Formats: sequence, structure tokens, C-alpha cells
Amino acid sequence: MTRIIKQHVFVCICLLISLFTVEASAAEIWVSPKGANDNPGTKDKPLADIGLALRKAREMRRLADPTIADGIFIILKGGLYTLQEPLFIRPEDAGTASSPTIFQAAPGEKPVISGGMQVQGWKRAGAKVAGLPKEAQGKVWVADAPVFGDQVLDFRQLYVNNVKAVRSQDTKLGTMSRIISWNHKDETCTIPKPTADIKNAAGMEMFIHQWWAIAVLRIKAVEMTAAGAVLSFYQPESRIQSEHPWPAPWMSKETGNSAFFLTNAMQFLNEPGEWFLDKKERKLYYWPRNNENLAKATVTVPVLETLVKMEGTIDQPVAYVGFKDIAFQHSTWLRPSKEGHVPHQAGMHMLDAYKLKIPGTPDKKGMENQAWVGRPAAGVEVAFAHHTSFEGCRFEHMGSVGLDYKRGTHSDVIRGNVFKDIAGTGIQVGVFSDEAQEVHLPYNPQDERDVCTNVQVSNNLVTNVANEDWGAIGIGVGHVKGIKIEHNDISEVSYSGISMGWGWTRTVNTMRNNRIAANKIQRYGKHMYDVSAIYTLSAQPASFIVENSIDSIYVAPYAHDPHHWFYLYTDEGSSFFTVKDNWTRSDKYLQNANGPGNLWENNGPWVADSIRQKAGLQAPYKHLLKDRAPMSADRQINHTEHTKVVEIISESGQPHNPEQVLEIAKKHGLSASDIYQWNNHTVLYGAIENPYPIRKDLLERFKNDEVKIYNDPYYEFDRWKNCKDATTVKERDHIILTANLVKDTDLQKEYLDHHATQRKKWPEVHQGFCNANFQQLLMFKNERQLMLIISIPKGASLDELDPKTTENNPRVTEWNNLMKQYQEGIPGTKPGETWVFLKPVSAK
Repeated sequence: MTRIIKQHVFVCICLLISLFTVEASAAEIWVSPKGANDNPGTKDKPLADIGLALRKAREMRRLADPTIADGIFIILKGGLYTLQEPLFIRPEDAGTASSPTIFQAAPGEKPVISGGMQVQGWKRAGAKVAGLPKEAQGKVWVADAPVFGDQVLDFRQLYVNNVKAVRSQDTKLGTMSRIISWNHKDETCTIPKPTADIKNAAGMEMFIHQWWAIAVLRIKAVEMTAAGAVLSFYQPESRIQSEHPWPAPWMSKETGNSAFFLTNAMQFLNEPGEWFLDKKERKLYYWPRNNENLAKATVTVPVLETLVKMEGTIDQPVAYVGFKDIAFQHSTWLRPSKEGHVPHQAGMHMLDAYKLKIPGTPDKKGMENQAWVGRPAAGVEVAFAHHTSFEGCRFEHMGSVGLDYKRGTHSDVIRGNVFKDIAGTGIQVGVFSDEAQEVHLPYNPQDERDVCTNVQVSNNLVTNVANEDWGAIGIGVGHVKGIKIEHNDISEVSYSGISMGWGWTRTVNTMRNNRIAANKIQRYGKHMYDVSAIYTLSAQPASFIVENSIDSIYVAPYAHDPHHWFYLYTDEGSSFFTVKDNWTRSDKYLQNANGPGNLWENNGPWVADSIRQKAGLQAPYKHLLKDRAPMSADRQINHTEHTKVVEIISESGQPHNPEQVLEIAKKHGLSASDIYQWNNHTVLYGAIENPYPIRKDLLERFKNDEVKIYNDPYYEFDRWKNCKDATTVKERDHIILTANLVKDTDLQKEYLDHHATQRKKWPEVHQGFCNANFQQLLMFKNERQLMLIISIPKGASLDELDPKTTENNPRVTEWNNLMKQYQEGIPGTKPGETWVFLKPVSAK
């Protein structure tokens, strides 16, 4: 049926106008869950099968039906469309700029494309259930296990009224245990003896937290010993987990060994909201939550890994196909159940990985880490396509990635969608590395058509993602060109908000002209650290990170290093970026092993409020915010910023009144123990999130004085990181000293260069600090003035500890003598005096 209607047609995204804006004469194919496949596909007599509607459209194109000159619109009425196989969109389905193919919701209706299956026939489990904990007996419900084909369906998620239930685990939700040890040679792990008998728990898995990624290991056997329970695992994950160097199981006296929990055993089903699939007995068990009635509830388990697959070839791509206002739900991902899951980073699972005995690769002489990765399945996948779009859609209840533009795409739009309750990454774009290519090598395909180019990712709400694979990303981007990630709202993320780049290399490769702008990111780092709201890798010429608003990061309870989190983080090889005008709550950033050409300018809490207010969803999309997941009730926001120094210098030359300074310090969360003085210099030192309000208050109180801020240390020694087998103390005293650098700018540069290379060229200096039991040493600089903070065990004497730095260590004496030529006293010091001690006012 054809008629004159107002519809949207595709145009190139570079015109920056909507994809659907003109009046057109076009064909309509209607579909409804209540339709019939022998219907003609009209509004009054719709088809039932979306796949059949697509085939009808394909035939219309093949036969050059004149009614499709202005496009084909496959219109879905509201309701649930349960797929038995993925909807496969092929090159033959491609439209044109004037005749696109659009799948869209009927006006005012809410169609849902589901890859799930409903489980029915629930009843209370009557007689005692073997293996079920005592507290669960009589409280669980049971149904026959769902069957797909003639096989019991395997699945890793279960939804009750579209609320995810918990696969049975041995600890309470939100808590984990700690491993005792890891035997890399035998590929075994020792854990504390479980309270439940798990010797014969078939199908049991171990979920382990390690640095910036998790691992899911299928347990092969359990052996009880005096030390605990020794777990061995199936291949291939057993070998990969024990051989790969990064990220490995974490062992620390300070922050605890890697956390873990065991899952998928009847013995663990001991709380409301937990479920267990007994594949051997073909039974599914569930303990309902208080507000659930299984006699009436809709219980759904996912069947399909991919619901929609849009894929052409490099020479015959799909083109001009779009989806609008459609929900995609209930995808699964079963690789962890079949081969385990040991990710390298960003959810990419390792196919092989190990440490080189002799370091060195064609791209990096010192490289010793080798890894090859695969890509998890996605609920919706696109490859070798252009001028495609997803607008106003919902991606929910998915077992791995939500939407994945895998490779060979260009001029595409992902706009105004909701990504919520996603087990892995929300939105993923670009090749990370082919399975045959080692991950640290630069990606430069001979045929540039393989690269995802000019993709617009804008005004999407991404919330409650990476909620099973905690190392996955809100928006994850591999090797791309010309991508624009703008005005998205990202929250409730287990790891990083946006990650862009791959390869860990300074070598210029296919990545360039990328832009991350005006996004609002909050409440990230929920479980993993070595994390940032925005994170980059490798060289990306002419790329920009600008005008984003980053508001908060969670305290991650099992983080390997509780201080290793950031608002902005350009990691290995990051080169040729402009990082400018980003509002962040403090300037806690990291530039790690970066390459050349980076420009950082005007980032921090002092950035204009107008930038903060404009970030995130634009006005036409703010209605999506009603779907933003709330703050997690069991988490707090992390305010342990980098320690900073704020110094006020009295113009009169007289000391400041400590009580007046203390009044201001308390207002900003500091105490008397954070205040130090020498003559007319008063210093506030502590975990200061934003020093500028302190500066403002000091200048209002002491109007003619000078206030200086020392934001980031240019040099840091940390006993925990830099001393072998070191033990540290929580209670510390801080010794604060100050001096000036000499006026000669060449000597100043030499001084800073010496400190930048000290660890490699003067390792004895660090060893001296270790010998002296220094806990931490930080050096800050503001113009010529230096601030040195030495942290020692509380109650210890610096006079007693300091000589140990040079004891049997003449290189430290040599270092100290070398430094003297670069330093001089601040105004007010005595002749020949260089470093002066600021005394704590609380000791006066």
C-alpha cells in the first residue's frame, strides 16, 4: 500500500540535519505481534514476522517496484516480537539516499524485539531439594528448565518482570572474599574453605576481580587442604589466566589480595532474588523477592546472542538502513560458559596471552606482554555498512555488548537512544584488533574501507552498563577515524565512561580526527580502578577531548590501588590530543607514557559553569533522563583527591593568626594538623579536592597577602609502590620543607630532568628512602618555589631516619651534592640556608 505521508529520509550526516526530514511518497509494510504472515502487510492486515517484512522489502527492491522510489518503511505496532533467529540485514536490503529502508515504531506505540523466552509453569518446590541450603528450603520455586530445540537452554541471566535476578553465588550480593594465593605454574588458586560442600558442584564458576578487569573461570575440581580449598580450572581459560601478565591476580598486604566469589551452584542459592539452573535434572530454581509473585510474574531468559545483524561486505556494503523508536531486549552471551572469560581490557577476551622471556616487538623494544583478543557478541551488530542509524531506540537487558559497530562503517548515526542494564559495554565502535593481530601493534589496514569512519554518537543515555563484565565500558571505541562522541549522559558504570583507542603505541596509525565533547559522566568506577571517566590509548592526530563535565567516581570496595583513579587519563602512546576546557571536580589526571603533541589547557573545577551546564543531553533529548539509574545505595563517592598544597604569604612579614587560618581550613574539611607555618608563610596540606575556594576565602580574610597553589607533585616516591616487600603504616607524620630553585632557567630544566629520570639513573636514591622507612615523598613546584613533603611513621624522628638514606649508599650523598647547585633559600632565610622546615601549628 502506498500513500503520501510525512517521513524521514537519509542524508549525509555531514549536513548536520536529521536523517528523516522530507515529505515523501513511500511504501509501508506493517507488522504486528497479532498479525499473520499470510496478510499483505497493510496497516489493517499486518504481517506477524519482522523477517518476512524485510524479505518483502527486499523483493520490492529486487523487482524495482515503483512505489519504493522514496523509501520503504517497515512499521512495527506495539508489543513483543520474540525472535527465533537474528534479523539479518544484507547488502540486498540496502536503500539509497532518496529511498532508505526504515524500521520504526507505529506512532505512539512501543514495539520490543526480544531474543528471550518466557519460563512458565512455576510452582513451590515441595519436598526437600537436595543440595539447597537450609534457609532456602520451602522458599524456592521450581519450573521445568526451558528447552530450545531438543536441548536444555543454557543462559547466564534471568529476568523477573524485566528485573535481573542474581545467579546463585557464595557471598551476599555486593560482597566478595579474598583469594589466599595463586599458583601460576600449576594453574591453581587457593581460597578460604567454603562453608558449603562444593566438591561435586558441577558447572561452578569463579568470578575474580583483578586490577582493571575481571575473569570468569570454570572450575574443574576442588581439593580441600589444610591451607584452604585449591581450585583448578578448565582450558583454555586456565592457561591464559595463569600465563598472562596484565592484569594478573593482585597480591597486597595493604589493600588485600584479589577479591572473588563463586557462582552457579545449588549450594549457594540462599537469598531472595537468586536462581540456579540444574541442567542435569532439567529444573530451574528461584527464590522470589518480597514483591514478586511467580504465579503471575513474567520470567524471561535470553536465547539469542544477537538480535539484529546488519552486515555487508567490504565491496558490497549495506547502506541507508535505519531503526527508530524500537526496543531491543534479552540477548545472551555464552562464551564464558563454554570457554571462560579472561579479558585483556575493555571486555575484549584473550584468546592467547603470555609474557615474553626476551622483551621486544617490531613496534616497541621493551614490550614483554603479548596478547591476542576476541570480541564479545552484541545484541545488535553492524559491519560493512554506511549511512545507517539508530535513533530513539532502547537497548536493555543484554548479556554482553548493547550496540556494536564492528568494522567497515561510515557516515552513521547513533543518537537519542537509551542503553540500560547491559552486562558489558553499552556502545562499541571500531576494530580493536583482529584475532590474528597482537594487541600492541599499530593498526594500518591496506584498505581504509575497513575502518569505522565519521560515526556520530550523540545524545544517548548510557546507564547501568558493564554490570556483569565490570571491566567493560560505557562507550568503547577502538581504531576509528572522525568519530564524534558528543552530548551523551553516562552514569552507573563499573569501569571507565568513555575509552577511545587501542594498541598502546606512539606509532601513527589509522586513528585520527576524533572528538569527545560535551559529555556528562558521573558515578563511574563502581567496581574497578586504574580508571578514568575519559581514557585514551595510542596516537590519534588532530583529536580533541573538550568541554566535558565529569562529576563523580565511586569508592570501589575491592580496588587494587584505592588511589589509582582519575577524571582524565591519557594512557600509553596517547599523542596529538588537545585536552581543553573540561570541567572536573578536581585536577586528578594522569598522563602515562604519552607520546608527542598533546596540549592540556584549562581543565579542572575552575572551568566556566556554562560549559558544565551545556554538557550532557541537549534539550530535545532531556526526557531520556527519567531512565537514568539511581545512585547505588551501597556506594559512596570518592573524594580522596591528590594531596595539594595551599600557601599564603603575609605581606607584612608577620605570621598569620593560626585561629583565623583554622576557621577557613575547617570550612573546607581540613583540621589544625593540616596547617604548618614558617615565619610569614602558612601552608595548608591535605586531600584538597578543589583548592580555589580555599584560596578565595584566604584572600578575603587576608586581603593584601599572596596565595599560591601547588596542584600536582612533579616527583613522587611511594613506599608501597617503590620498595620491595615493603610494609606501610596508616598513621603518619608529615614533614614539610620549602626552598627556591635558582633563577637560571637552564639549571631549572636540568633539575626537573634529573627528577624525571631519577628512578632509572639513580635507583639508589629510592633505595635510600626505602632504607629510611620513608612512607611517601612528594615534591611540588610553583614558579621557582619548591614544597617537599616527607611522610614518616607517626611518632618517628626524621633526624633518626634521614641518615639511613646515605648509610652504605654513597650515591645518595652524590645526589644530594648534585642537587645543591640548583637550590637556594626563599626570602627571609639566613645566608647559606636552603631548605626550611614549616612547623605544624597543632604542635605549638
